[in-house]
Amino acid sequence: MGYLLVADREAVNAEEIAEGAGVSRGSVSQSVRRLREMGFADLVESPGNRSRLVTMDEDVWGGFLRNERSYLKRQRELAESALERLPGLSAHARNRLRNMHDYMAWLDDYHDTLLSRWEEYKARRD
Repeated sequence: MGYLLVADREAVNAEEIAEGAGVSRGSVSQSVRRLREMGFADLVESPGNRSRLVTMDEDVWGGFLRNERSYLKRQRELAESALERLPGLSAHARNRLRNMHDYMAWLDDYHDTLLSRWEEYKARRD
C-alpha cells in the first residue's frame, strides 16, 4: 500500500512494487489481493501486455468508505441470521449479536453523512 501511495504513475506492475517495496513477488500478489478485497487497490488492463497493472484511486479513503457498505451489510445479515437460527442463546450473547447488528445498521445509515462531510472537507481544502 505504501508503494502505491507514493508511486509517480497511475498504475504499476507487480514487479515494480516488489522491487520498490523490497518484498517478494509472492508477497505482492497476496497483498494486492487483500488490498483489492478491502477496496484500496484495483487491477487494470495494460495495453499490449498480458499482465494487469495495480492502481490506487486518488481518493482511496473516500473509496474505502463507499466500499465499506458491503462489509457492513454482510455483518448485519450475519448477526440477523444468528439471532434467528440460535433462539436458545443467553441474554448476553443475544445482546452482543443485537449490538453487532444495530451498530452495522447505524454505521451504514451514517455513511451518507460521512461521505458528504468528506467531500465538503476536500472542497474547502482545495
